Amino acid sequence: MLDKTGIAKRIAKEIKDGYYVNLGIGIPTLVANYIPESLDVILQSENGLLGMGPFPFDGEEDPDLINAGKQTITMLPGSAVFDSAMSFGMIRAQKVHLTILGAMEVSENGDIANWKIPGKMVKGMGGAMDLVASAQNIVVAMQHVNKAGESKLLPKCTLPLTGVNCVKKIVTELAVLDVLPEGGFKLLERAPGISVDYIMKATAGKLVIEGEIPQMVL
Repeated sequence: MLDKTGIAKRIAKEIKDGYYVNLGIGIPTLVANYIPESLDVILQSENGLLGMGPFPFDGEEDPDLINAGKQTITMLPGSAVFDSAMSFGMIRAQKVHLTILGAMEVSENGDIANWKIPGKMVKGMGGAMDLVASAQNIVVAMQHVNKAGESKLLPKCTLPLTGVNCVKKIVTELAVLDVLPEGGFKLLERAPGISVDYIMKATAGKLVIEGEIPQMVL
């Protein structure tokens, strides 16, 4: 079973050379620490940053440099700072190749719920709506089950939706799964020490299993 760091490491393998990538709040922000140095990748944040680096070491934080989640970040040589209007213009013009988001629920047809729990006050969904509507490819980093052990990969989301039919791939503490165009979660890889049967029991939505499922390599 993977921890949050393990999920981030596995998702970093989805990033290709030349990509512009937006990292959402939560587990996705950790991905910045595991992008191979051999890749030319530019990280974008909707609050107006282009060219983010890894998180700073303790004592080296600059409070004026933060990402959309208000975490202190570093910036690489050649990076740029601008207003959020320009940043959202990049997103809406589909200049971002890959968006990595956290989620509370994902449905078997690729719907995502990641911004609101009824009864709890939130300020709004932020840039998530623009990202899910405009991104070329969305990968979700999330926990497979909630604290009660109930699946978060569902036939249909129960929480308010952020986007519809937009998620392409999911990485959880248990598995890597594709969301099929016709609906369903296709199991691609399983986490170290996790059996296919365990993943089946933890997945409420339609799970498609074909052949031997390899253990993921981090």
